[in-house]
Amino acid sequence: MNSSLIPVILAGGKGERFWPLSRKHRPKQFLSLDGSGKSLLQATADRLLPLAGGWEKLWVVTSSQLTQGVLEQLPELRSENLLAEPEGRDTAPAVAWTTLEIVKRYGENTVVGFFPADPWIEDQLVFEQTLRAATQLAAAQKAIVTLGVKPSYPSTGYGYIEQGEQTGTYGGSKVYRVNRFTEKPDQQTAAKFLATGRFSWNSGMFISQAGVFLQELRTHAPEIITPLEEQEAVVAYPQLPKTSIDYAVMEKTTLAYVMPVDFGWDDLGDWNALERLLKGDAANVELANHVGLDTQGTILYATDKEDVIVTIGMEDVVIVRDRNVTLIAKKDRTQEIKQVLKALQKDPKFTDIL
Repeated sequence: MNSSLIPVILAGGKGERFWPLSRKHRPKQFLSLDGSGKSLLQATADRLLPLAGGWEKLWVVTSSQLTQGVLEQLPELRSENLLAEPEGRDTAPAVAWTTLEIVKRYGENTVVGFFPADPWIEDQLVFEQTLRAATQLAAAQKAIVTLGVKPSYPSTGYGYIEQGEQTGTYGGSKVYRVNRFTEKPDQQTAAKFLATGRFSWNSGMFISQAGVFLQELRTHAPEIITPLEEQEAVVAYPQLPKTSIDYAVMEKTTLAYVMPVDFGWDDLGDWNALERLLKGDAANVELANHVGLDTQGTILYATDKEDVIVTIGMEDVVIVRDRNVTLIAKKDRTQEIKQVLKALQKDPKFTDIL
């Protein structure tokens, strides 16, 4: 049984909640949000390369509009390992199509892993050890292994995984059957989840033999896999439902296993993530030239190093300056950026700022 891993980066997302920094042709995965100068996509590729054994076996699936940007970000990526979706249909079609292409090249016994393009991960060594253990498990039996992140607070922004019976240990990592996946809960429910000790955050990372993925797609999502098996992707895609791999397969399969992990993780869902990662003991998160009077709990970001943001009496707000747009929002309302974008899309004069 092949116990090496083919990592696939899912890089088709828009990252709208990081607007105005994230825009149509410069989505979140192309951004450097921590001041390091390295984009989230580049950091994810660097993280997965040791597991892939080099660029030959690292894959990326993205939208056709972002193909050129991906190649600019990852110039060493092999062109045959880059799949460009004709249109965005969420993660289930992306996983299905990529798995079919990997099977053509490597066979159904190949272990494939799917990874979001844009999380932050702190401990690379523990991450690699966990993925090698998950790969061993997936190679040894029919299993779709997901990594469940140990919760550090009762988040309402993440999905949760409830672990069932323990089935073994691989590479020092305990493995449990998945009892259920739960979408983003309210605060009270999230607190109850943490109190049980049985729940972890859904990291969106999945590892399995390619043939097992196909088997479960045929069982639970034939409306996705069948058109892709019978037609070219460019023909099949417009008729595919827009749905996530969580909903299409993971919430229905009986082959789901979870490895609870603790390697320092954040999905960087919106601007508030920068505070979790970078604030420390400082009064504000300042990724800009900032002069502030009586300002605290504020997140500031400017792309132009010559821009200066001056604040007086600000508290718990996000201020972002990018080219011709300035965003000012209360931190507890950054999820509403998507609503603003929908309004902007209705007016042609705002096309250039989307």
